Amino acid sequence: MSVYQFTAAKTSGQEVSLQDYEGKVLVIANTASQCGLTPQYGDLQKLYDQFKAQGLEILGFPCNQFGGQEPGTSEEAASFCQLNYGVQFPVFAKVEVNGEGAHPLFQYLKQQQPGPAEDGEIQWNFTKFLVNRQGEVVARFEPKESPEAMTEAIRGLL
Repeated sequence: MSVYQFTAAKTSGQEVSLQDYEGKVLVIANTASQCGLTPQYGDLQKLYDQFKAQGLEILGFPCNQFGGQEPGTSEEAASFCQLNYGVQFPVFAKVEVNGEGAHPLFQYLKQQQPGPAEDGEIQWNFTKFLVNRQGEVVARFEPKESPEAMTEAIRGLL
């Protein structure tokens, strides 16, 4: 299996196959616009600017499961990212990342890189998964790890 077997909804509701990103290095993150870690949007955009031409894609998935920190609509979340942080990478429709309603992509990501929690669950906003060009989940970066902490790992995959 790989991440390419999953689909995700754009803010418009249109389903997109992650196979569209085949051959790219991906950072997939659950995000929120009213979180103390929200400035990571700007840091993710810096990574995107630095490595996009070499094949990096960043996929943001707004999530309201942690402290209700993404209360608006999917469109409002995407607009917030663009207006406040100049985000140019794709921001998808809101998802759940834990529990019975967790998006299948995030179930798979957690299965491949369980992280520090005993149950493998995502602990907070801005958990970041790194995916190689073959669609394999190769690393997980916890919320308090800055996007810059991924730089060398990304460079190694590009």
